[in-house]
Amino acid sequence: MKLSIVIPIYNEEKTLAELVSRVQETPYEKELILVDDCSQDRSSEIMRELAERWDNVRCFHHERNTGKGGALATGFGEVQGDVVIIQDADLEYDPADYAALLRPIEEGVADVVYGSRFLGGPYVRVHLFWHYLGNRFLTLLSNCFTNLNLTDMETCYKVFKVEFARKLDIQSRTFAVEPEITAKVARMRARVYEVPISYAGRDYDEGKKIGPKDAVIAVFAILRWAFSSS
Repeated sequence: MKLSIVIPIYNEEKTLAELVSRVQETPYEKELILVDDCSQDRSSEIMRELAERWDNVRCFHHERNTGKGGALATGFGEVQGDVVIIQDADLEYDPADYAALLRPIEEGVADVVYGSRFLGGPYVRVHLFWHYLGNRFLTLLSNCFTNLNLTDMETCYKVFKVEFARKLDIQSRTFAVEPEITAKVARMRARVYEVPISYAGRDYDEGKKIGPKDAVIAVFAILRWAFSSS
């Protein structure tokens, strides 16, 4: 089983090299698809260095910023593996959790797996109450329309059999991509599992990008994809 690990990147010069090193340490056959979404720091240069160091690293660059959804759309269009994993470029999510994420697929019971920060993983940083509350509200609202009983719709860690990843046809160009993916997965009637993961969340002064306006965008995205015939 070969993994395609899609990593959207926007101004992640401080963490990118360390994150890629941690991914490379995981004991799987894999390709890393790095998508630079028009970063303004050294991320693009670091990507070139990583590609020179490892032959399983493939790099793609956007000439203008298209948001996380745009970066994922580019990455998903390039996957060559059997299973696709979304991995953020910061260090909030630990690649050591891949074994737990992949287990339901390896055992043949799941088509899609979500890693939940709210199911009691090995460790979770205690911080940002309003961010936590917003996540729970958006997950509840999404569940109302998808009829899934997820605990963490907004999680980065989403894992797909490649045939399901290729059907997503991602259109969102912001953090609205999370409810879009979830609505489309539900519409496919995929077998969805959740597993607990660890989480070392960043504060805004540490580089966290998602904010209150993204929550508003997510609400509209949930409604859009609930009633879309796409």
